[in-house]
This record gives sequence, structure tokens and C-alpha cells, in this order.
Amino acid sequence: MESGAKEEGKVLGYNSKYVKKVALLSTLAALLDDPILADVPKEPSLSNVDILINLELGSAMCISIFKLDGTFFDVAVMNSATVKDLKLAIEKKVIELEQSKMGHRHISWRHVWANFCLAHHNEKLFNDGAALQDFGVRNNSQVHFLPYVVSKGSGRHSKRRKHRFFLGLNKHS
Repeated sequence: MESGAKEEGKVLGYNSKYVKKVALLSTLAALLDDPILADVPKEPSLSNVDILINLELGSAMCISIFKLDGTFFDVAVMNSATVKDLKLAIEKKVIELEQSKMGHRHISWRHVWANFCLAHHNEKLFNDGAALQDFGVRNNSQVHFLPYVVSKGSGRHSKRRKHRFFLGLNKHS
């Protein structure tokens, strides 16, 4: 009899766990359908919810990101965020938007950041470690993507030089 009671307890425990999970998911789905919570993603992570709560409390800021085609989207970052934090928030938001529109799509962020930079009031945000507030970025600020052209003097993004080692050997023969 004791083993039957233990097995029944396990089944009830499993069912109660399952019931709690189903109840939690249905409550979460009902909350996300509320128009007040329209800015919460469909599958929110803890960091997303944390930033949205801090946005409501005033310790985070909402920044509008304008793309080159004139469209824009909003991202939320903490008030103490750096340029790198903003870039990571942009990457997460764009991936989320692209997946909701077209499904899985790979974006080379290394290529994006090598060819474009962010700017606020025509001041380019180059230093990833700099605080956004140092550039004057505040709540409801606008940040734009700009083409990023590096001068040839810096050595980056220059054309690869062909090595002519073997051609030089033929002249001496």
C-alpha cells in the first residue's frame, strides 16, 4: 500500500507541476495580449522584462534608432548604458523584428558595424566603452545609422596588396 501511495504522490506531484506550468503560460499569454503591455516581446526574457520595468521607474531610457531607409524602431537601455550596450540592444531588436517578419535570417553584425556607425546630433558614437550620456543621449533621443568610411591612413579597410614575390624571382633568372 505504501508503494501505491508513493506512486500516486509522484503522479499528483507531476500533474501539479504540469498544471502550474500550464496555468503560468496561460496567465502570461493573457497578460501579453493586454494592450498596455504591447511593448513586451511575445517570448520575453528576464533582461527584457527588467529593462521595461526600469523604463517605467525612470532608470532606463527609450531610444529611437533611425535606419538609412528612413524607418525607425525603439530600443530600451539602462541610463548607465555604453555604446556597446546600445549596439547589443539594436542587434537583439533587429533579430527579433526580422524573425517575426521573415523567419530565421542571419545578419553579419561584424559587417554592419564595420561599414556603419551610430550618430547622435551628427556626433559619431565610435568608442564602444563610452557612456551614452557622455554624447548627450537621453530618454526619447534619436540615434541614426551613418555610413562609416575609414581613412586609408589608419590601415583598416584598405585593399589587400598582391604579393609579387615570385614575379621578382623570374626577372633575375
